[in-house]
Amino acid sequence: MKVLITDPVSERGIELLRREGWTVRTLIPATKEALAQELRDAVAWILRSGTRVTAELLDTAPALRVIGRAGVGVDNIDLEAATRRGVLVMNTPGGNAVSVAEHTLALLLALARRVPAAHESTRAGEWRKSDFQGYELKGKTLGLVGFGRVGQEVARRARAFEMEVVAHDPFVAAPLARDLGVELVALDALLARADFLSLHATLTPETERLLDRERLARTKRGVRIVNTARGELMDEAALAEALASGHVASAALDVFAAEPPRASPLLGLPNVILTPHIAGSTAEAQEEVGWRIAQQVRDFLKDGVVRNAVNLPTISAEEYRRLAPYLELGERLGAFAVQVAGSAARISLRYAGEVGELNTQLLRNAVLKGILRHVISEPANLVNAATLAAERGLVLEETHVRRARGYPDTLGLTLHTDGGQFSLEATVVHGAARILAVDDIDIEAPLAGTLIFMRNRDVPGVIGHVGTVLGSRNINIATFALGRREQGGSMGSVGPGSGAEAVALVRVDNPVPEAVLAALRGVPGVTFARLVQI
Repeated sequence: MKVLITDPVSERGIELLRREGWTVRTLIPATKEALAQELRDAVAWILRSGTRVTAELLDTAPALRVIGRAGVGVDNIDLEAATRRGVLVMNTPGGNAVSVAEHTLALLLALARRVPAAHESTRAGEWRKSDFQGYELKGKTLGLVGFGRVGQEVARRARAFEMEVVAHDPFVAAPLARDLGVELVALDALLARADFLSLHATLTPETERLLDRERLARTKRGVRIVNTARGELMDEAALAEALASGHVASAALDVFAAEPPRASPLLGLPNVILTPHIAGSTAEAQEEVGWRIAQQVRDFLKDGVVRNAVNLPTISAEEYRRLAPYLELGERLGAFAVQVAGSAARISLRYAGEVGELNTQLLRNAVLKGILRHVISEPANLVNAATLAAERGLVLEETHVRRARGYPDTLGLTLHTDGGQFSLEATVVHGAARILAVDDIDIEAPLAGTLIFMRNRDVPGVIGHVGTVLGSRNINIATFALGRREQGGSMGSVGPGSGAEAVALVRVDNPVPEAVLAALRGVPGVTFARLVQI
């Protein structure tokens, strides 16, 4: 068998493959013509981010069975084309977690002891000992925003410095945090308590500019901030203002909203440490991901073992034909639920009718994929979603029932949060996903597009006010679905204008700014309004 390698990887990994008696061909750099030639008989292809895998190149590789990406991101690989051709794609998530965590601690120490400024002063021939008094980490509170692989590695090291560690991550279970000596808290509580604040959250529409002017104002005066995650998590202009005012004592950033950060307002500030996105750039991290991918490729080719796959597993054409609409339904259902509920400590799935006779492992992973892609940075998919959820301590329960809401085949989802629960029931009608109920309130609507989900009291005028708010801002309503909780009893069903609980799903044709949502929340009778993108 022939393994093609088109980017630098671990020599130890290359030797591992050669010991199997396989031909290992290294092509660095790789021209398009040379790649097409080498791929004709390649069974495996190992690469990093420097090689682009296109459908055209895959057409020249009839024997290719697996692509191994030494690293996490697979944006350089046409996953759809690879899946269509039956090529397994694997990556190596978490391979640089230790390196990023160590760089985070290096920046924490540099802030606490003012190392860069003291270095420059001493190099300039000065001896200003009294100007560089620092702070011990011992006894200080470190707040981690995001508690995935990197956050957990940071916590382990911070605990060794005898720091108190608190974390905010709606999708990590409290027992997992407790095992690491970490307390999970709400974001506002973390901001108020942290002496040092370190960002490790994934970038989503909800977390973009997570630390804005308003949240920075809620932090403890004199806080020190580190960001080794994503630059877009930080409002750089607001941080520059807080640093200039002294509310934030100092900051250390390895990532920026625009890289390189030539126009960043942080560049000229004396109380900022800046590094050029190098947190994961260590010899050990690069060696680790190269070694891991070689092991994974060997195990797959030799024994059929699949680890860290990022595309669909193999299923028959007939099974996929039956399953595909429900896979899409599950993913959309998960995405809808998490955007409304915001978090989950436990997840319940209900299969009704024929749905429960299909490949529920894939259905379960489709729901988890829809949930996780809004809360983690790793690419969640039908293969790895269960693993990613388990790493965060998420508990998923499944039940099978004969029929729900008069439909033969439905999928139900409940997110159990600290504040209660949020439930959905949905089905596939003529190949399209449709909501049937929200929190046991019947409401039928397409599960697609830009949606505004609202809760309101069933009183006169709500619909008209909502239409006015959207129309006055040139937001066109495509569909408007309503439902209310019907209550039986001696007085009969609840009637119009009674103030009963009601829900609405408004599908619109235009973007919906936060200011519009705020206006909707101000409509008399509306108790909740949230944007959902499907």
